Amino acid sequence: MARALILATDGFEQSELLGPRDNLEEAGIDTTIASLEDGEIRGWDQKDWGKSVKVDLTVGEVEVGDYDALVLPGGQINPDVLRMNDDAVALVRRFADAGKTVAAICHAPWLLAEAGLIDGKTVTSWPSIRTDLKNAGANVVDQEVAEDGIFITSRKPDDIPAFSKAIIARLRDGQERQAA
Repeated sequence: MARALILATDGFEQSELLGPRDNLEEAGIDTTIASLEDGEIRGWDQKDWGKSVKVDLTVGEVEVGDYDALVLPGGQINPDVLRMNDDAVALVRRFADAGKTVAAICHAPWLLAEAGLIDGKTVTSWPSIRTDLKNAGANVVDQEVAEDGIFITSRKPDDIPAFSKAIIARLRDGQERQAA
C-alpha cells in the first residue's frame, strides 16, 4: 500500500487538506498527518476557523523512507508558518532529495521555493504567490495541475479533484513499477 505524508499546521485551508486526504484514502493510499507540534491543528474554512484534525507525528518524528509522497495543503497561513520553520523546510527538501513525489496546492509552493527546489521547474499556484515562484526560478503556468519531475502543483480548491487524481496516478504507477 502506498503511503502519503501530509504536512500542515494551524491555518491549513480545510478543503485542501481534507479533500486530498479523503480522495487518497478512498483510493487505498494510507495518509499520515505531520505538524510542528503534537495534538490537533485547526483548519481555515474560507473566511473563518474550521475543523481540527489530529496530528499523527511531529516533523522531527518523520522517517522519509516510510512514505511515497509528501502532500502540502495551502491556505495563506499554513505554508507561510511552515516556510519559516527550518525543520519543516528541511523535511520538504529531504523528500525531494529522496526522489519522492512532492505535491503542493494553492500557497504551498512557497515551501518548494523556500527549500530551493523549483529553479527551472514548471509549477502552478494561487495567483498572489506566482511572482515569488518566478523569482525562485520557476516557470509558472496557470493550469489545474502542473507536473514536472517529482513535483505536482495546483492552484486552488477547485483543482482538488485533478490534484488528487495526479497524486493517485503517480503513486499507483510507482507501485506497479515496484511490483514488476
